[in-house]
Amino acid sequence: MKFATYRNGTRDGQLMVVSRDLTKAVKVPALAATLQEVLDDWDGVAPELEKVYQALNNGELADAEAFDERLCESPLPRAYQWADGSAYVNHVELVRKARNAEMPPSFWTDPLMYQGGSDDFLGPKDDIEMADTAWGIDFEGEIAVITDDVPMGIEPNQAGEYIRLLMLVNDVSLRGLIPNELGKGFGFFQSKPSSAFSPVAVTPDELGANWRDNKVHLPLLSYYNDKPFGKPNAGEDMTFDFAQLVAHAAKTRHLGAGAIIGSGTVSNKQGTDHGSAIAEGGVGYSCIAEVRMIETIRDGKPATGFMQFGDTIKIEMTDENGHSIFGAIDQKVVQYSPNDE
Repeated sequence: MKFATYRNGTRDGQLMVVSRDLTKAVKVPALAATLQEVLDDWDGVAPELEKVYQALNNGELADAEAFDERLCESPLPRAYQWADGSAYVNHVELVRKARNAEMPPSFWTDPLMYQGGSDDFLGPKDDIEMADTAWGIDFEGEIAVITDDVPMGIEPNQAGEYIRLLMLVNDVSLRGLIPNELGKGFGFFQSKPSSAFSPVAVTPDELGANWRDNKVHLPLLSYYNDKPFGKPNAGEDMTFDFAQLVAHAAKTRHLGAGAIIGSGTVSNKQGTDHGSAIAEGGVGYSCIAEVRMIETIRDGKPATGFMQFGDTIKIEMTDENGHSIFGAIDQKVVQYSPNDE
């Protein structure tokens, strides 16, 4: 199944069931008004929603309307939990090198994870509002799962059973603020502003054989200022799969239905310490920070700047036939002023 949330003037929006080809959508007020309601009673509601979904795909619903990504908020406009991992250790290694930080061996066996702000997600087409480009504005293309209720202490070999939906993520990062903030020893806060998620959240079965081993085995596509920037395969070089990440998050606490767990920036090793841009025949990158690290390794200093006002980023994933699976995150960086509120 595929779900979206339309803006309707309320905090949690209007749940929409979306057709597989992303052309049609329908409200289901008799079943659930919001996606969180579905997650709160997945076993009771999902079977009925599946009937609606099949009828929508078969063209049998007279009240279906054209699906419009521009009307979408995040599938969950706010969530009880947003915890972002760093499953692609290649990315962690490169970014830590950029900060002249050592790479502890434990990073290959114990996932990194931080707790992000989940009260104010950006919509997939919303501007990225920032007061100062000196903060080092960067995008990070990721994948996330949404869980059912997860019991504390769940083992990784069982945690995959609690994954209900998948989304794409732009985990906006402020690279210029990160070093001082981490230097305090308490982790990210100001350097991790609101994230954006794809217009559509999908059940794992929608990916068919591309969802296996609790990983998504498809390229994650990034377009920076309308130019191809990255296409790394999300199923490759993922040191910790989503079941491991969910189990890590639930080690000392129960996770409530609607918890979002992110993969961290999708990154492929590409067979070389120096990586390779798309223009050089490689799969590129899912954030600017990796490019700058590669430039530093190769040339002694970075040449690529972080995002400026007016820059755009588009993040999407397509199936083997080139059809969008989740819809597209498509955002522009703009200057924020409190006086505009």
